[in-house]
Parts: sequence; C-alpha cells; structure tokens
Amino acid sequence: MLVLTRKSNQSIMIGDDIEVSVLSIMGEKVRIGIQAPRDVPVFRREVYLEIQQERGGVGHSVGADKSFRTEVDSAIRTLGES
Repeated sequence: MLVLTRKSNQSIMIGDDIEVSVLSIMGEKVRIGIQAPRDVPVFRREVYLEIQQERGGVGHSVGADKSFRTEVDSAIRTLGES
C-alpha cells in the first residue's frame, strides 16, 4: 500500500486519467473527489462488497447478455430500496 500525505485542495494521479483530490478536511472526516473515465467503476468499499455478494463473488464472470454497467446499476437500485 502506498501512503501519501495531502492537504486540502491537493490531489494525486493514478495513471494518466484518474485524479483523487482532497476537497476538505473536517475533524476526522476527509472529503475526497475522484475524477475518472466513465468506464472505470468507482464505489465506496461497502457498496463494492455488496455488489460482489450479489454477483456471487469476485471471480464471477459477467454474461454476454448483461454488461457489467447494467449489473452494477441494478445492484445500486437494489441497495437504494433497502
């Protein structure tokens, strides 16, 4: 794991097209912004784990009839209903 120190309004780059910015720091909470291409899924860890559970685990392959994006959108709608 790479650990970096950043101040408010500073950012880091992941590759050429993903930027993670520190927007504000309020006590123990840090507000971050992530700018990434639309085809790169970005989730909070707890949402990602819930999606993986619904898909049957990390190694589950997505069928040709259902794109990953469609499957993720469906999982997010399901989470919103609970």
